[in-house]
Amino acid sequence: MIRIVGVHKSFGEKHVLQGLGLEIEKGETLVIIGRSGCGKSVLLKHIVGLIKPDQGQVFLGGVDMAQLDRNELTKQRMRCGVLFQGAALFDSLTVAENISFYLDEHTELPKEEVEGKVRQKMRMVRLTDELLDKKPAQLSGGQKKRVGLARALAMEPEIMLYDEPTTGLDPITADAINKLIRETQHVLGTTGIAVTHDMASAYTIADRIAMLDDGRIIAIGTPEEMRNSRDKRVTNFINGIAEDISEN
Repeated sequence: MIRIVGVHKSFGEKHVLQGLGLEIEKGETLVIIGRSGCGKSVLLKHIVGLIKPDQGQVFLGGVDMAQLDRNELTKQRMRCGVLFQGAALFDSLTVAENISFYLDEHTELPKEEVEGKVRQKMRMVRLTDELLDKKPAQLSGGQKKRVGLARALAMEPEIMLYDEPTTGLDPITADAINKLIRETQHVLGTTGIAVTHDMASAYTIADRIAMLDDGRIIAIGTPEEMRNSRDKRVTNFINGIAEDISEN
């Protein structure tokens, strides 16, 4: 579903991605881990065509994203749903209006059908219709994440991207969001790619985990394989162990 071939990306003198290669199979969820600033979010932006690589190619279902014009790129982006860090809801809109936003902007569905889809996605993320007329400021952090997920699912995407899905949530709420992500992936058969620092989240939602370091994927495998990795860079990150400063 997603194939990344030899991608390089620099910002000024900072070489963020250095020949990165990766393949994500249809229907699987891949979690990318790595230290802050290693390029995880930059990689997500390449996948949806917000950034073009300096070198290399990014294929979405066989389509080279870097070769598309603006209209074609918009069509391809509609295949993707994104759960942003912090949910990124529109403060001036109600919950219902947030969830229906892309449906209103990019389809000509009748109002009744849109309302039906909104309620369906609300049920999917375990929210009641009582919240439909609420504004984001009236919601808890967990509710905001659920509304963000419902909005991302509203267009019934083939691919879901998750940017730090549990940031700012308490452990119990984070676990609920993780299980919800896993459940919706199984129900809808979407292909997922997530970036996170949260290993509990990674272990819950991932079919495979990849570690990004120094602009490349340095290890990839099932959660169990990553737990048992003998690569010091992987084990240090997973266990939250800082490198000995005296060794540098």
